[in-house]
Amino acid sequence: MLMAFFWMNAQPEIKFDSQTYDFGKIKEEGGKVTGRFEFTNVGNQDLLLVNVKPGCGCTAANYSKEPIAPGQKGYIEATYNPYNRPGAFNKNIRVTTNEPRFEQENAVPHMIFIKGEVLKRPPTEFEKAGYTNGNGMVRIKTGSVSHIMMNTEMVRDTFYVRNFWTKPVSFKLDQRNEYIKEVARNFGENIQPGQEGFVVLEYDARQRAAFGQLKDNVTFTTNDSIEPRKSVHYAVNIKEDFSKMTTKDLKMAPVVQYSAVSHSFGDVQRNSQNSATITIKNVGHSPLAIRQVNSNSGYFTVSSSVKEVPVNGTATVTINFRSSNRAGSQKATVEVVTNDPANPVQVIDVDANVL
Repeated sequence: MLMAFFWMNAQPEIKFDSQTYDFGKIKEEGGKVTGRFEFTNVGNQDLLLVNVKPGCGCTAANYSKEPIAPGQKGYIEATYNPYNRPGAFNKNIRVTTNEPRFEQENAVPHMIFIKGEVLKRPPTEFEKAGYTNGNGMVRIKTGSVSHIMMNTEMVRDTFYVRNFWTKPVSFKLDQRNEYIKEVARNFGENIQPGQEGFVVLEYDARQRAAFGQLKDNVTFTTNDSIEPRKSVHYAVNIKEDFSKMTTKDLKMAPVVQYSAVSHSFGDVQRNSQNSATITIKNVGHSPLAIRQVNSNSGYFTVSSSVKEVPVNGTATVTINFRSSNRAGSQKATVEVVTNDPANPVQVIDVDANVL
C-alpha cells in the first residue's frame, strides 16, 4: 500500500529561479542577445520539457532536452533579435512539461518573459536616401505597387533605382511574361556609381487575361554580389469592363445565384480535413463564366466544378479547410468572379473553430 501511495503521488514539478529576464538597454545594431532561465525539478519524478514556444518570431528558444532528475537543474535560453525593433519590448515564452496538470484539456502553460529596451541605431546611408527596401549596394526605392483596374486597361509605374557602390552595376529586366514590360529608363545597361535613375514598367491587364485579386512579380538581374536579383511585387485587382454593354446585352446577360454567401465549419478537430460546397445557379439568358475563385488564406482552399455554367445550369464551389497547426477561431474570405454584370464579384465569408 505504501508503494502504491508513493507511485500515485510521484510527479515532476518545475520551479523557475526567475520567470522574467531583463536585458536592460541594448543596441539595435548590436546583434542578437540571449537570456538564460534556470529551473529546478522540485518533484519526485523525472521532469521533461514537452514544448517551449516563443510568443513571436523575433524570439527563439533553446532548452534542456533530456529528462531532469528530482533535485536537478535545467535551463531555457531565449534569444531576441533587436534589429529593426527599436523601443521597449516584453515577450513571452510558453512552457509545457510532463507535469500531471498538462494531461487536462486546455491546461494553461507556464509563462516566462523577456523584456528590455532597444536603443535606436543611427540611420544607414540607404535609409538617409529613402531606400529602405531590399539588400545589397543597388536598391529599388519602392518594391511593391497595387492597382485596381479594368481588364481593358494598362498602367505605368516609375521605379527609382540607386547605385550605392563604387563600381558600375548591370541592371536588366528578367522578362518572364508578356503583360509586364519595361518601356523606359534614364540610364543604360549599367547604373553608374552614386547614380539615381528610374525604370518605367507597364502592366497590361489585356495581356494578363485574368480577373480578381492577383499577385505578380518581376525581377531585375544585376551583378550586385550581395543581392543579385531585385524584385518588384504587384498586387492587382482586375475587374471586368461592362461599360460597353447595351441595354439589350444587359437583358440577355447571365445572372448568378448563390445558395449561400457564408459558411461556418463550426467546431473541427485539429489536424483534420474539412470540406463544404456552395451551389451556383445561372438564372440569366446566356452562359455564366466563372472567371476566378480564390481564398485569402492558405488554410482555406477553393475550387469550382466547371468554368462555364449554361442557362438554368448549376456548378459547385468547394471550400476545403485544413486545420493542421491551427487553434481557435479561424476566418477567411473566398472570392468568386463571374461575368454577371450585376454581381461580378461575390465575397463568401468562411470560418471555423479548431478545438
